[in-house]
Amino acid sequence: MNAKYIGEKDVGVAVTVIDNGESNHKIVIDRYGDIKAHQCAAYADKPADRTPEENELNEQARRFAQYYIYCEQGYDTVPSEIHPERINAIRLAVQELSDSAFDDLFGDLEQQLRSYHDDGISRSVPIPSAAADPNSVLYRQHIYLGVDPLETDFAEGAETLASEHGVDLEDIWDSTDIDEFSTSSVDDWQRFSADLATVTRTQNVTVDDELTIADVSSLYTAFVDDRGVEHIGEPDRDPFDREPDTLIELAPIDPGPLEEFRGYLDHYLKCQIRDCFIRMGLHPPTAFCVLGPGRIEAAEQYKTLEMYPDFTDPDNEELLASK
Repeated sequence: MNAKYIGEKDVGVAVTVIDNGESNHKIVIDRYGDIKAHQCAAYADKPADRTPEENELNEQARRFAQYYIYCEQGYDTVPSEIHPERINAIRLAVQELSDSAFDDLFGDLEQQLRSYHDDGISRSVPIPSAAADPNSVLYRQHIYLGVDPLETDFAEGAETLASEHGVDLEDIWDSTDIDEFSTSSVDDWQRFSADLATVTRTQNVTVDDELTIADVSSLYTAFVDDRGVEHIGEPDRDPFDREPDTLIELAPIDPGPLEEFRGYLDHYLKCQIRDCFIRMGLHPPTAFCVLGPGRIEAAEQYKTLEMYPDFTDPDNEELLASK
């Protein structure tokens, strides 16, 4: 993957992107991340006329362009659900919670998952009667940071989290091919991400201000019925009138004890961050080269597209081997 800044007009920022298939894209994105124009002579204009792999390469180019503009121009162009820095801020904040605070926020989710494995545990929400298989139901919850990390003095004091750590974006784009799943030149980004609290202090922003979970939504479900129709519910309670900073969607795994479940959530959020990079066509930073389920949409692509290995398979250790 590679990108080059063309210029900026009222309609948005224009960039060229060369995807992992060596095809050239010209993409215009407004300052809020909306795609205003996308031209690529290598692929058909209509999604129905492209192969599934061509559609995914097209989407990779768009996601990469959004992230590139965020990194280079500082605009909030990356949707929150695929924003690696947002998700990592959530991950770090969750690990800082006291046991009681963790239970207050995620106790209903933990109880719902545990009810599948212990008949003595009552369910937080009923299993949808229309679900084709009770074990296929996904349990969802929105998570919100107490402070928007992209709208604070911390964001204003740094172009991006990546550039704060001295990352050369051009070198990254040239060397982070998804097929090279080993060590990556974006390790600088990972080290900065792990050191997020220190950086916030250098920007005169307290760690508590930056890394606080403000609230979560109530639990709700997503499932497929006997006809194969997908049903996605809505939370009965959602504390904020904005997009969540990330979305948890878990199958009914055994959550184990509290600390084990906290560790599982940490790994799960790492998998989400991995998915963000992979679906931009980039190799994830080393700390996020992990196996297991992350976003369900990404998992579906890994299982259906030959261009991807199955990163959700926890036993496929060859994917993590250095080459």
